[in-house]
Parts: sequence; C-alpha cells; structure tokens
Amino acid sequence: MKKTLSILLIFALVCFLFAGCGKPSDNDGTIDNNSESSVSDTSDTTSDPVDVDFSQTDDDMFTDRDGKTEYDESKAVSIQLKGDSATSSSNSVKISDSTVTITEEATYIISGTLTDGMIIINAEDTAKLQLVLNGVDITSKTSAALYILEADKVFVTLADGTENTLANGGSFTAIDENNIDAAVFSKQDLTFNGSGSLTVTSPAAHGIVCKDELVFTGGTYTVNSASHGLDANDSVRISSSTKLTIDAGKDGIHCENTDDASLGFIYISDGTMNIEAEGDGISAGAYVQIENGTFDLLIGGGSENGSKEHSDNFGGFMGGGGHGGMRPGSSQSSTTSTDESSTSMKGIKAANSLLISGGTFKIDSADDSVHSDVSVTINGGTFEIASGDDAIHAEENLTITAGTFNITESYEGLEALNIDVKGGEFKIVASDDGLNAAGGTDSSGTTGGRDGMFGGGHGGGPGGMGGGMSSGNGSIVISGGKLYVKASGDGIDANGTLTISGGYTIVTGPTQGDTATLDYDKSATITGGTFIGTGASGMAQTFSDSKQGVVAVSVGNQSAGTNITLKDKSGNTIIEYAPELSFAVVILSSPDIVSGEIYTITVGLESGEFEAN
Repeated sequence: MKKTLSILLIFALVCFLFAGCGKPSDNDGTIDNNSESSVSDTSDTTSDPVDVDFSQTDDDMFTDRDGKTEYDESKAVSIQLKGDSATSSSNSVKISDSTVTITEEATYIISGTLTDGMIIINAEDTAKLQLVLNGVDITSKTSAALYILEADKVFVTLADGTENTLANGGSFTAIDENNIDAAVFSKQDLTFNGSGSLTVTSPAAHGIVCKDELVFTGGTYTVNSASHGLDANDSVRISSSTKLTIDAGKDGIHCENTDDASLGFIYISDGTMNIEAEGDGISAGAYVQIENGTFDLLIGGGSENGSKEHSDNFGGFMGGGGHGGMRPGSSQSSTTSTDESSTSMKGIKAANSLLISGGTFKIDSADDSVHSDVSVTINGGTFEIASGDDAIHAEENLTITAGTFNITESYEGLEALNIDVKGGEFKIVASDDGLNAAGGTDSSGTTGGRDGMFGGGHGGGPGGMGGGMSSGNGSIVISGGKLYVKASGDGIDANGTLTISGGYTIVTGPTQGDTATLDYDKSATITGGTFIGTGASGMAQTFSDSKQGVVAVSVGNQSAGTNITLKDKSGNTIIEYAPELSFAVVILSSPDIVSGEIYTITVGLESGEFEAN
C-alpha cells in the first residue's frame, strides 16, 4: 500500500509582488504559480555602443603577404651576427659595433649571435621589409633586441627548423624620444610568420610591443615577460598554425587604443594559445572575435585566488549574509573587480562586444573567465571553466546558440542583464546563482527580487512582509539546449523576467537559507521544453504563467539522491530524476504535462496525487 505524500501544512511562498506577499497555494503542497502583479514583458534598456562588424573573415584581416614565407635567397641580403659585431656586404645595412641598422626595403637573412646588441629598422615609410631569422640569438642588455623605428610594414619570418631568441637584459635606457619598453618594439605594422620558433624574454617589461597592427600567421613562440606578453595599439590578429606560449606578469595578450574606439581589437581565427598571466589572459580595449583555436589559460593564479563569497553562510534575512547581506561588488565587499587600483584577472575580456564561434577553451581564472563590458555571443566551442567569479559575464546581453560548457567552479555561472540561451549543453556549478539576469556592473546586480527585499534591514522574514521592493529590467530566455545547474544560491535568478520555451533544464539547489530554484521579480513563463527543479521551500516560486502543465509541490525535507517520479493517470512515467542535493520542493513541467490533469508524484517511498496548474 502506498504511503501518502506528506504535505507541509504551512508553506510560505513569495511571489515577489511590488508590495506585500504572495498568495497561498490553492491546494495543499502545491506552489502558487499566479503572481497578481506579474509583468509579461521587460522593457528594452540596452543600446549598442560602437557597432562591431563580426562578419569579418581571414580575407579581411590578413593580406596575402602576411602568410608568405617564401624568399629568394640569391636576392636576399645576408647579415651575420658575430657576438659583439656583425658583417654584411649591403650598403643598406649600417653596422656600428653591435648595433645593426637596416635602411632599405629588401629581404634580409639574419643568423648568428649578438651578446649585447640590437637590430634597428629605419627605412622609408613606404618600405616593406622581410627579416628571415635563421638561427638568431640577440640580447640587448638595455634596450630592445629588435627595434622597428620606421617602415611601412615589417615581416619577420622564422626559417623552417630554426630556433631563435630575442631578449632584453632587464633594463631599458633611452636611445631616442621613444619609450622602448619591450624585447621587441615596433612603431609600425609587424607580422610574424614561418615554421621555426622564437623565444622572447623581457624580465623588466613587455615581450612584444607594436604601436600599430600585430599579426601572427605561423610559427612557434615562447614569450616570458614581466609585463604584457603581447601589447598592440591597433589590433592583434592570429591565424593558421601559430603556437603561442606566454608567461606574463600582466596581460598575456593586450590590445588597446585610447584614440580610436574602432581600434584596439583582437581577432583570432586559429592557433594554439597557452597563457599564464597575472593580469588578464586576452584583453581588448575594443572587441574580441574568436573563430577557432585551442586555448589553455591560467589567469591570476586560477579560481582558487578568486573571491570566495558564496551562499553557504546566509545569516538570515536582515543583512547577515547571502541575499540578505552584502555580495561581491557591493561597497563592503573585498572583490577585486570594482577596485580601480587592483589587477583585472579575467580569462578573455573585451571592453566592447565579444564573439566566440568555435574552439577549445580551458580557462582557470581568478576573475570572470569570459567577460564583456557590452555583449557576449557564443556560437560554438568546447569550454572547461573554473572561475573565481562569473564563468561568463556580459554587462548587457549574453547570447549562446551552441557549444559544450563544463563550468566546474564559479560564483555565478552565466550572468548578464539579458541572457538568451538558444542551444548548447551546460553543466554549471555555482557557489551563488547558476544563471543571473542582473544589470549594472561587473559584479552583478543586487536590487532585484529578494536581493532587493532583504538587502538592507527590511522586516518581514520568509514571506516577504515588510519593506519595499525593487524590480529589475533583466531577462532570461531559454529556448533550447540542455542545462544542468547545481547552485548554492538561486538556480535561476531573473531580476526581471524569465521565459522558457524549449530545451531541457534541470536545476538543483540547496535547502538552506533564502535560496530558491526560481527567483524572479516580474514574471516567469514556460511555454515549452522540460523543466525539473528542486531546492528550498521557504522562499519558493514557481512559474507565474504557463502554456503547458506545471506540477509544483512541497515535499518536506528529502535527502540527496531521493528518486522523484511523475506519472500520468495511465501510469506512464513522464519524468524521473534523483537530485544531487537535498531538497524540500519539486517543480516539474514538460509538454507531456497538461494543466488540469491529475498526476501522481512519488518521492522516495511516498506518493500523492496533484492537479497540474
């Protein structure tokens, strides 16, 4: 004989009205899903800052010459480096002790060693020069090993099978009016290509600095620097079989132009990047566009060095912690993301929009792993992410159409003012919210939903009585994909509206504190897809509107791994699931659940019949 499913006699439900509390359930054990003040649409508060043309391809980004590595040795100029001197038979090569100055357009084959010297390019501003590094080892103790002062463009080709080194000795002494602060310093467009290798060492400053366009179309590079690994003003462009290993005291790859908002961008269409940086891994003052590639980024020492605030210590509703207290980004928090004097330690960061269309990403970062001050769009790729803050963060819009995401550690998994999930497979572990629609700043919004109700000493307790409440303009839209969310805070937190029209979503939340499987302050609508949610009952909300049936019940305190089964009146199993965390509430919806029909839900050994809303 089946046991009767125990129902909580008193079930406090918060529907987040503009004032007051939610109405009680119509049936014992069923969560109320009709918020009298729910709003179906959120106003559009976003605006495009500077338009970004993400239709650009390699044909737009690279010239034919960028990838050309061939040269006619019989017509090239040879330069032999000999320790503290050099030799060349060409009048276009000026040699003064260990300083070699190249003055005319040509192809130059350079080989040998300079123990304390440098190569300077000072040609006409229309000149295009090719430097073939054919087993070069140059150290400049007090300046750049390669200094490109004047030319139209310089192409550095790494000869096949060769190993080359360009290094600074640890200090910089001015030789002209330019502030030379890198082992390779170029005031003009600079392209690296070829199939050899180059090691760049700069123990006192940057590795490679380019004041115009910095391009890589092939070769293997190892950059060790006290400051930025690669630093460019106009753009960094990487393609083909380029392999970059960077260990940087600041950003791994940094591009910024303070004079022109359309410049300062990073474009990567292929290549392999292994970056360990104390600052950001890849940082653009404008936009970032990534089409493909393999990325292994260890940033700021990794997620273990990130902010450790989470939802394990809730401290009640009166400002004692969790939703009731301060959170990272507030004026009382110690997070680094809002301190202008602190170091940004994000994996991939764009001041404008960021597009990722494919690639393989392993990112372990102290701060956000993927971040944009405007919008992030991800159309594919494989992501392994451990973040000390948000795994993926956009100030305005986050759109994901495809990809595989394994977020093993984060403060919040996905965060933006507007989140739009159209596809992809997600496994998200978050110490606070799994998905958070919040406006404002990098460290998330703090005023919508319960965050506004209990943020500053309002009375009330679990029911939301007392105190005013704020509402956000954020939105979360899920129309496809497979999402598994394991959150120590709210599973899905929409400071505004939540809309689910497709996909397969599982949310597993904790039972302690003022957490909820769903948290919204305007409306939550489900018109399609499957939703399975478990978590705490004290602050529970279910969908405020639905075009398909919803079964939402309070089930007492259930241990992790307790099986949940939902069957229709014919005994057909519609949903079966065993949550990874303990739970006290169950919310189920799918196209197979019809409003008004009776369903049997079994939790462990106990069963009961409920009418779907």
